[in-house]
Amino acid sequence: METAAKARAEMLAKAKARAEAAKVNFESKTEERKAVAAAREERAAKRAEEKRLAAIEAEKRRLAEEEQRRLAEIEAKAQAEREHEASIRAEEEREAELKAKRDARYAARKAGKKKGGR
Repeated sequence: METAAKARAEMLAKAKARAEAAKVNFESKTEERKAVAAAREERAAKRAEEKRLAAIEAEKRRLAEEEQRRLAEIEAKAQAEREHEASIRAEEEREAELKAKRDARYAARKAGKKKGGR
């Protein structure tokens, strides 16, 4: 019985030692887990901030492209209008030249009738 009691006492001492070691180990792992969780939250916050900044940059880029497209449309309309006005002026000049030629022929015919008496 004595040896059994000694054995039990030894087993109890070993269990207490293991419990103490586990308690110390648990505390250090808890701190480690807290540090890992804090680092994870920090990385998540950093990624969220990067996403937010990227979204802002994308929106600025989209607005700039939209403004550029709008200005290009305005310029294209103005260019088309200038070309249309130029074609109208060219047509008017061509018609004026044709009228001047017609008038010159008419005047020549009239002058020939006055001289020739036809």
